[in-house]
Amino acid sequence: MANFDDTVVGAVEKVIPSVVNISEVKLMKDAYLNVHPIPGVGSGFIITEDGYILTNAHVVLGSTEIKVAMEDGKIFQGEVRGLDSILDIAVLKIKASNLPLPEIAKNNNLKIGQMAIAIGSPLGLVGGPTVTAGVISALNRSIQTEVTFMEGLIQTDAAINPGNSGGPLINSSGVVIGINSAIIPFAQGIGFAIPIQAAMWAAEQLIEHGEIVRPWISFNAVDVNPKLVAYYDLPTEKGVVVTNVIPKSEADRSGIEVADILIRMDDIDINNVRDLIKVLTKHKVGDTVTMEFFRGQKKVKINTVLEAAPTIRQPPVAR
Repeated sequence: MANFDDTVVGAVEKVIPSVVNISEVKLMKDAYLNVHPIPGVGSGFIITEDGYILTNAHVVLGSTEIKVAMEDGKIFQGEVRGLDSILDIAVLKIKASNLPLPEIAKNNNLKIGQMAIAIGSPLGLVGGPTVTAGVISALNRSIQTEVTFMEGLIQTDAAINPGNSGGPLINSSGVVIGINSAIIPFAQGIGFAIPIQAAMWAAEQLIEHGEIVRPWISFNAVDVNPKLVAYYDLPTEKGVVVTNVIPKSEADRSGIEVADILIRMDDIDINNVRDLIKVLTKHKVGDTVTMEFFRGQKKVKINTVLEAAPTIRQPPVAR
């Protein structure tokens, strides 16, 4: 059995050639609305031989210039092909070929306590990528960020420092299991990574479409809460109340009405909007779903076709 040193060294050597440093310049406004160029740094890793690179959306969001440095010292101009702030995933493209690729985990069979190794370029330090090792501390974690609510994350105690964002999290065999994404400021030994299956799904969408095409039921809704129950004498204390239906949409054509209360979808209880989003993420655009509503005091079942959700695009950069 290999000792700890040999295990970590062997795993890292397999992945290091595919890890890149991402340096970028963002234009930021000061308190007097003057625009200043602010340099930043992050990490990423190659996912195709012809130059597609996976990183975090927050690493490149709003950037005016991106440089990608390879482990062998070569530097390329990077172009954002697509990003998604909800999943915090971005794909860059460089003009290169025959690039080294890491092995990507084919499934999400992770266990708490197994080794986790984080690779990245914290603080943009000279000397190439930095490696830290630890274990998977927890699975399916949820955190609130400034722009989104992230779910299903891997929690690790492998140190993830500023600049590590976008780098790979690997197992003891050198297989990528996640993408380092977030840290809790001032916390001790708490870092997070997006499972690689979700990240690669997002990357494929961004490469193909330039955006992530999500399924959506074309209505707006709010959680049932005690005030609504008391004021309107609602027949349930859980669910989501439809507040608006988009005219001429699939939801409209299927007969969903304002004030309907969604309580089940795909035979899964819908207690709040978050439950609805979780079920939707298991589907794709064009799928037909069965929903159960309270309409007044009666229950009704409605089938509807999922449409493409409105997209969130990268905002224009101030110049």
